[in-house]
Amino acid sequence: MGEKLRQITEGLEERYLSSFAQLSVNTRGRSNTEEECDVRTPYQRDRDRIIHCEFFRKLKGKTQVFIVNNDTFRTRLTHTLEVSQISRTIARALRLNEDLVEAIALGHDLGHTCFGHSGEEILNDVAESFKHNEQSLRIVDRLERKGKGLNLTFEVRDGILHHTGEGIPVTMEGKLVKLVDRITYLCHDIQDSITAGILKRENIPKNILKVLGDVHSQRVNTFVKDVINETLRQLDLGNDNNIYQTDTIYETMMELRAFMFKNVYNSELCIREKEKATYIVEFLFEYLTKKPEEMSSFYLDIIEKEGLSRAVVDYIAACTDNDAIKLFQGKVIPSPKYF
Repeated sequence: MGEKLRQITEGLEERYLSSFAQLSVNTRGRSNTEEECDVRTPYQRDRDRIIHCEFFRKLKGKTQVFIVNNDTFRTRLTHTLEVSQISRTIARALRLNEDLVEAIALGHDLGHTCFGHSGEEILNDVAESFKHNEQSLRIVDRLERKGKGLNLTFEVRDGILHHTGEGIPVTMEGKLVKLVDRITYLCHDIQDSITAGILKRENIPKNILKVLGDVHSQRVNTFVKDVINETLRQLDLGNDNNIYQTDTIYETMMELRAFMFKNVYNSELCIREKEKATYIVEFLFEYLTKKPEEMSSFYLDIIEKEGLSRAVVDYIAACTDNDAIKLFQGKVIPSPKYF
């Protein structure tokens, strides 16, 4: 039947991609060896597995920042899609492996809990240790496909684990997603904050707007072009394989981040919502720890193999906002029965 389509794609990668890119043929492979696909490269298969998995679909019901019933606000799913799109735009310009970038971006937040970062902080407190990036890796390794996992490649798993925190991804593609994740949430959280009435455009420091732009699209464009141009410049100079920003843009980004934490993430509205989320998550953790039999058999199996706390954390982390709210209501609010 002639040359396989996957091999044609791999050949195109070798001829077109930058010497800094991660080629599909050079993957360190999977934990469990599989027969290669005739059509798709390993990273394309990883991307498809993530898109079709249950936890990816759950992201549409998980808070990004605002626990508010407004269809225009970002959810964890729309955030993920924006990270993927911006990362791919930059990857194409830098001639990096777009398929690897897309797979990492689509999988990076699978482990986020209900109620956004508030849920993560609460679970970290009650369970003594919880980080959403570690949970993302646990999902693709252990929890998806009813315990079989997705058996992703090393490079995708590494990018997912190290997209946040002090760890540095081993590939340029992973490093790119790590930076774009921050760029993306800062840009869209400004937009959502204005929609929520927390911010007004005039509240944003003028020097930030002057450097980055007056509107969302301008700010994204400023970040994207800066990363592309500065990374190419630094690589041409022979500097380390990394993703770069100019000092001006980096310093402005960090100033914006500090502004957002002070005026949005730690705002009165977000604090009130976090208090509510805290009450719900703490209640569910305590309740399910006392009555684990109310969880499904899948989580009861985790209790036997890894302990009660691990199973309860996995259960709560898998909940969407509505899942957690309905479960809480079902346990504390009487349900009248009419005969």
